[in-house]
Formats: sequence, structure tokens, C-alpha cells
Amino acid sequence: MKKFEKFIYNILEHKWKKFFVILLVLVALAGSIAMIPTKIVWVKMLPGKSANTFSVYIDLPTGSSKEQTKEVTECVIDILKDEKEVTDIESFIGMGAPLDYAGLVKGSAFKNSENVAEIVVNLTDKHEREERSYNMVHRLRPIIQKKCESLVKQTSIKLIEQPAGPPTLASIVAEIYTPNEKTRRDFAQKVANIFKNTPGLVDVDIMEDELYKKFHLKPNIDKIQKSGLAVEQVQKILYLAFEGMGVGVKNSENYPSQIELFLRLSDSTRRFDDKSLEAVKKKLASFELMNQKGMMVPLTEVVDIVEATNEPTIMHKNLRRYTNVIAETDLVSQVYPLLEARETIMKEFAKDYEIQKTDYLFNLRFIDKKTGEVIDLKWDGEMKVTLDTFRDLGLAFIAALILIYLLIVVYYKSYTLSNIVMAGSFLSIIGVIVGHWVADLVTRDTFFLTATSLIGFIALMGISSRNSILLIDFAKALMIEKHIPKRRAIAIATATRARPIMLTAIAIILGSALLASDPIFGGLGVALIGGTVAAVVVSLLFIPVLMDNAKAMDFTDEQTRSEEEFK
Repeated sequence: MKKFEKFIYNILEHKWKKFFVILLVLVALAGSIAMIPTKIVWVKMLPGKSANTFSVYIDLPTGSSKEQTKEVTECVIDILKDEKEVTDIESFIGMGAPLDYAGLVKGSAFKNSENVAEIVVNLTDKHEREERSYNMVHRLRPIIQKKCESLVKQTSIKLIEQPAGPPTLASIVAEIYTPNEKTRRDFAQKVANIFKNTPGLVDVDIMEDELYKKFHLKPNIDKIQKSGLAVEQVQKILYLAFEGMGVGVKNSENYPSQIELFLRLSDSTRRFDDKSLEAVKKKLASFELMNQKGMMVPLTEVVDIVEATNEPTIMHKNLRRYTNVIAETDLVSQVYPLLEARETIMKEFAKDYEIQKTDYLFNLRFIDKKTGEVIDLKWDGEMKVTLDTFRDLGLAFIAALILIYLLIVVYYKSYTLSNIVMAGSFLSIIGVIVGHWVADLVTRDTFFLTATSLIGFIALMGISSRNSILLIDFAKALMIEKHIPKRRAIAIATATRARPIMLTAIAIILGSALLASDPIFGGLGVALIGGTVAAVVVSLLFIPVLMDNAKAMDFTDEQTRSEEEFK
């Protein structure tokens, strides 16, 4: 340690060397923090979770037949079954799959129509395969969408992974509030188009029922009575033709109970030529009913066909009508695509709307320049959880700094020494960020700075503070009790405490190495490893320089030996 003592003392003896150390630390701090906005290190709530299953949601245009839904579903299955890591596939046509974690969050249990389907894909155990589930989804998504979405126009196919963190509807959710339904739909469509053109965003969808025309068949009671028919006859013939019903029973020696005879039109016969009013009238004209006099009466003579529009589901939140536009991220953080999409939204809507920033960080209010109509756009989903989490952790970090600072001020009765200790604590952020950059270089997937990384940073403050306190106390003891000159005392204290500081750091690094490979808590492990390394370097180089420049460290008295006497 004598060599290290001489090294530290040599730095303290020369102003330009001390200036160089301070400059080097400040440059490292600025450079590490700059890695976040420059996207060298990516920020995310939690990294992707490699699971043993994922789902495929298939949504065809409203009014599509079950046969069309089955065709698209089989197309997807044909691609999936060629994957060697796929063990089995379950398809649910016209309904959602039994609830899993993702389905519970995204509401797949409410699916109940002929134009929807869900496929559950089970994979080999994640410990037995090289490719992680989110990488497989990333690879298969464009293949499936390109081949299968073209079978039926306006089909939407989404590959849904199991959420790695908190239950959210999607990675990015744009909530659009305005009472006017038409304005809300048009605005949501424009936002969805911007999402689709934003790199990194996939599976864009508008969570609102489509508007479509339908035809009501209303029995005309006056005409039915005049024609010698009964209302029940008309209702039964319609139900029997398109839905089917039992018309009799059959007895069999092989069955203990009677066998019901079920009658309906064949699939090809009950299908309409198209979705027009003429096609409906043409189909109904082929049905005839026998009245009480034995005469055949065309069904179209006693039924009124009324064209109407469907009644879409009304969605409320906080007693306000709204529409969700959702999007998932494709192996990227939610922050950067949202910022890009938000910037594009503000540019494209600036011509027609006056744009204001509202209560939350990224929320916007649009006021129509012509009509004065107000539209609120609020962000939700995993993106909002990310912002809330980082905000809360940042506040926790500030609160911890304040508490540590107050305790040190009480202990030392000096603001200068307290500032030195806090500087050493905060500068561990250099190692946290640089550690994530190094981890990203050596790993196959993007290594994100996550919420668990910030937890590790907060935990490091106590370790960094302890290192600085040990140096200051030891140097003070040498100066007061041994009457050693200030710079020599700082150099001796640094060299003497270097070994226990480094041993403690090695223990932390070895213990944290077990966490570094975990997909969720890897950020915590890397933060502890990188931050500990930075804390050691700062404690042994930067803190001695600050101590030498601090007047609070001047304890010179008559008994203090000069440097020549000490030598």
C-alpha cells in the first residue's frame, strides 16, 4: 500500500493533477448521463420476459363469416407448426381462450363473435431452448402478418406475449376523450395511422366497435293476419332457416332416449350473395308460407326489411366517453417511440387544432380552431407505469439523499464534509449507466436500464457514503491524534482503507453476479456491480482530492508535524 499512498500524495501535491482528476470525474458523469438521451443506454420499465407460451389474436372485419375466420386461423397455424420449439397449438374460433395473465389484462374473455379467434402457442421450456419467446414473436410477427392478413382485407393479427411486469392494456395506450362520437373516431384513426408509421410500434389497434349496416326483419302483423298466417309461423321459418331448430324426434334401439331431428338450410344455401338490401330481399323471396286456405304466401309480403346501423359499445372512464388506441413495442423501450409519435401528433394536428399541455407530463389537449371542440389525449399503459415508477423512484432517491445528508451534517457539524460524502454517493451513477452499456455490448438482447436498476442505484448510496465516511474519519484521527500533516494523513487514510473497501466491493460484485443473468432483476445486479466499481474509484481518487480542498479538514495545531519532520 506504500506505492498507492505515494500515488495519492503525488496527486494532492500538484494542483494540475487534482484538477485533472476533478475534470475526469465530471466528464465521466456528463458522458454517462448523456448515454440515456442519445439512446446508447435504453430506458424501460422491465425487460422482456421469456415465457413458455404466447397468444395470437385474430380480428377480422365485422360481418366476416366463421369460415373466413377459420381460413385465417389455419394460415397462422400452418406457419406456427413448422417451428421446432412449438410443442402444441390450441385454436379458439369465435371466442377467446381460457383466461391467462395476458387475457385477463387485455379482456380476451369478452370475445364472442364469428370474426374473432385466438390461438394459444405452447413452447418448450425456456431453459431448454436458445431462442427466447419475445425474440420468436419478433421474428414470426412480420411473417404471419404478411402471409395471413392479406387473405381477408382489414384483418388484424396481433402476437401477444405474457406481460413481464404490472398488468397494463398495452405498452402504449392513447386515451382520446370527447363527447362527439364521430370526432372521436376520426381523431383515433389519425392517431392510429401515426402509430403505424412510428418505428418500434406494432400491433396497433383501435378499441372501438366498427360501424356497419344491418337489416331488421320486422313481421308486419296487419299483413300477416290478412294473409291468413300467424306471427309464430313467420318467426319460426326465419329461425329454422338460418339458425336451425328441432322439428321432430326419432326412436332407436341403440339409444335409451329419443334422437332429435334438427333442421336448417345448408351452409351454401343460407349464405347471402352480398351484404346489400337487394341480396336480403332476394333470399327472403325464396321462402313461402302456407296459410289456412292452403295458399303459398311469399315471406317478403309479410315482413318489413328495415336498414339500420349497429349500436357500438359505449366506453366510459371517469364519467367521460373515450376511445383507446393501443400499440405494442417490438423489442424496444416504450419511451422513445412515444416521444416520436407525440412529436408527430403535435406537428400534424397543429394546422387544425390549438394544442395545449395539460396536467400530466405528456398529456395534450386539442382545441378545434373552427368549432372550439375540445379533445383530450392522455397516455396510459406500460408507458405511464414506467414514467410513474421512475418518478417515484427518483423521489425516493432524493428523499434518501436528504436523509443521509441531514444525518451526516449532524454527525460532522459541517456542510462541506457532508457535501463531500454526498458527492461520492451520487457519482456511483456513472458506474450504473456505464455498466448497462457494457452489459448491452456483451449480451445478445438489448440490456435496458430498468426500474430494478434504479433500486440498485438507491441501495448503492449507503455503500458509497460509508466509504467516504471511513476516509474522512480516519484522516481526521491521524491529523488530530498523530499530528500528521493534512495531505499525508489523507494519503495514509486512503491507502489503509483501500483494502477493506476493495474487499467489500468484491463481495458485493460476486453476490450481485448471480442476479446479472436474471431477465427481470438483471438490471439490479448490473447496477450493483457497475455502481460498486465506480464507488471504489471515486472513493479512492476523487474524495481525497475534495478532502484536500476542504477547509473543514484543516486541523493544524502546534503539535502538527511538518512534512519534513514526518519524513
